[in-house]
Amino acid sequence: MQRGKKYQEAKEKVGKRKLYKLEEAVKMLKECAYVKFDETVEMSVRLGVDPKHSDQMVRGTTVLPNGTGRKVKVLVLTKGEKEKEAKESGADHVGLEEYIEKITQGWLDFDVVVATPDVMGQVGKLGKILGTKGKMPNPKSGTVTFDLAKAIKELKTGKIEYRVDKGGNIGVPIGKLSFTEDQLVENARAFLDVIIRAKPTAAKGTYLKNACISSSMGPGIRLDTASVVTMLK
Repeated sequence: MQRGKKYQEAKEKVGKRKLYKLEEAVKMLKECAYVKFDETVEMSVRLGVDPKHSDQMVRGTTVLPNGTGRKVKVLVLTKGEKEKEAKESGADHVGLEEYIEKITQGWLDFDVVVATPDVMGQVGKLGKILGTKGKMPNPKSGTVTFDLAKAIKELKTGKIEYRVDKGGNIGVPIGKLSFTEDQLVENARAFLDVIIRAKPTAAKGTYLKNACISSSMGPGIRLDTASVVTMLK
């Protein structure tokens, strides 16, 4: 892929093999910004696990202390009294049959789906559609619950879901470039701390192999993983 002149300049500034401490990486991230829109900041890690084995799967959710800076559209699939709770808690769309029908016809104008356990029998038919988009409600991610107020609040204020892919990689948004350096560092630390704590007992050798921070249009900035582990102790 051919990159523009400004990207190449930013990449040269970062350096090919240099490893940064987290605070230094965030500072460099801001110094390398060259576009006018508010870029998303992402954190990527490569772990020493083999996800083909269930006892080495790393997945879960966490709430970033400063949010993601992204407006999250929440669809709640429920019925009865729970519809009122969902609406009062700030859900963008609330209902059941009408939304199941809309989704089967191709409507996907939402970021996250939350469902109450009593309607999962009906919601299950959306598995092929929502599953491929990573939007199927799941008890493990807290999106199948009767506590709609809590689920919606967390999603609106910065809850992220992470899951290792078949190559051992995890990538998540940790904020916007308009965040202060302290806010980005705090969010990054929170995510890295969760990942370190989630180390499977079956994982052998080096667990945190690589870590990188980047903005939507900028080059990746590699972290000194040894300093990350020391920082979190």
